[in-house]
Amino acid sequence: MRVSIRVAVIAGCVLLVGCSAAPALPVTSAVSPSSVGPSATPPVGSPFGAPSVAGSPRPSSAATSTGIGGFTVGGDRPVTIQVPPGLDPQKPAPLLMFLHGFGIPSSEHEAFQALAQVAAARGVLYLQPVGTVNPQGDSFWNATDACCDIGHSGVDDSSYLAGLIEAIRARVAVDPRRIFVVGHSNGGFMSYRMACDHSDVIAAIVSLAGASFADRADCQPSEPVAILEIHGSDDDVVDVVGGSLSGLLGPGDDTLADFPPTHGSLAAWATYDGCTSQLPPRPAALDLDPDLRIATGANETTVTVSAGCAPGGHVELWMLEGGGHDPSVSPALVTALIDFLLAHPKPA
Repeated sequence: MRVSIRVAVIAGCVLLVGCSAAPALPVTSAVSPSSVGPSATPPVGSPFGAPSVAGSPRPSSAATSTGIGGFTVGGDRPVTIQVPPGLDPQKPAPLLMFLHGFGIPSSEHEAFQALAQVAAARGVLYLQPVGTVNPQGDSFWNATDACCDIGHSGVDDSSYLAGLIEAIRARVAVDPRRIFVVGHSNGGFMSYRMACDHSDVIAAIVSLAGASFADRADCQPSEPVAILEIHGSDDDVVDVVGGSLSGLLGPGDDTLADFPPTHGSLAAWATYDGCTSQLPPRPAALDLDPDLRIATGANETTVTVSAGCAPGGHVELWMLEGGGHDPSVSPALVTALIDFLLAHPKPA
């Protein structure tokens, strides 16, 4: 939801790298990366007391913040598409969409600029769209019944985001086998929604501190999607055992349904993906969060992976032992995240 994210070694990221169908939205003419409408500027701040970061770049303009060229699509909710330097317009490129958390804290946007930088270095088209602003001034995604349309606007963000993808494909060659979504918190919920609604388009998602639908009947994917959930074991907002966001988002959040446990979300996707085993443990660990250290050493993140999935299907959990709702966004985390996505295209 709207919380701060500790930024860890973001400046070193570039060095690390160096070592259902929706109608297309209107496409604006080619513009400079900074040409986005005023509706793209979201409110910032945090209901949990985390400070906002003054002067942070607009989340809808990844190209502006990275100094990389791009073009704008999206009609009345415009977003600038970051185009990697030297991209051959005739050669299909992967596409990565990042979805913000509830309220879009500027600290979150700043932290995930590392994701934009790594995407550019890997030749990946990149965008950071912005949700709708509710009456309390918070930008949100209408993802599931548990998160986060507290005003019951009914806005169809699923079709909006699918329309962005189609508008981008009308402008530049996109690899249809490598269209990915990453989301944090409310954006994590929305990434699951995109996998449920547009499994014919989305190859893989990464959810950081999110959850899928509580009612499995609300998710009817037509084909497998690779799923990675990254979650802190001590997340006190989206608890791994499931729960409610009541009291955290603002007036009306008591009308939201409960969200499912982390393992419940992934068990559902193991079923959707035709997996024969639901997340058996794997003798592996990752060092993704430099702020976390456990008794066994620096490798604080345990890994569990599904087995025997249908082609294109995959379910994986990275559990940050002792981690909270806002992981430290290190170069290791960003690189591992993009490595996962690029390793999980749709089957040929």
